[in-house]
Amino acid sequence: MASAQELDQFLAAVEKKAFKQAVYAVRDEAAALDVVQDAMISLAQKYGDRPALELPLIFTRILQNRIHDWFRRQKVRSAHETPFSALGAGNDGEEDFDPLELIEIRDGGPIPLDASAALANQELLAILEAEISKLPSRQREAFLMRYWDELSTSETALAMGCSEGSVKTHCSRAAHTLAAALKARGIVL
Repeated sequence: MASAQELDQFLAAVEKKAFKQAVYAVRDEAAALDVVQDAMISLAQKYGDRPALELPLIFTRILQNRIHDWFRRQKVRSAHETPFSALGAGNDGEEDFDPLELIEIRDGGPIPLDASAALANQELLAILEAEISKLPSRQREAFLMRYWDELSTSETALAMGCSEGSVKTHCSRAAHTLAAALKARGIVL
């Protein structure tokens, strides 16, 4: 059973990653804050009595469910807010490459030697964030869980509710897409 202190420490450690993941998914900081806060409250209320080792996987699943719930609510809201005149208009192998490891974004991370290196890191991070946000939702979800949250393939499959092979496929496609996008911009890692 996780103590209150262990739960607090876990939530403090995961809040920034969870927020970034939610922002990538919903593309709205205010909504992402609500999603993460709701997931944290749900974890504390319903699963606070679980062992501390189970909290990361449970929280990841809760967060993903809250993100999916947010999209469902948006779909319902947009259906009610869409004017009728607008209704007719249309408009395998796992990669070793992990671009997120190249940049340390935590507080207290390594300090670049000069301003140009710091600027280059900021620009690369902005490009990576933009490209990650363009990935299809399942690819982005699998990629972030595997490489950002550092979950195993089986943990990611369990959290996403799919097979390990699907996780590997999503991650591979995401890595290839990101590598191609960076290469197109002249960035070689």
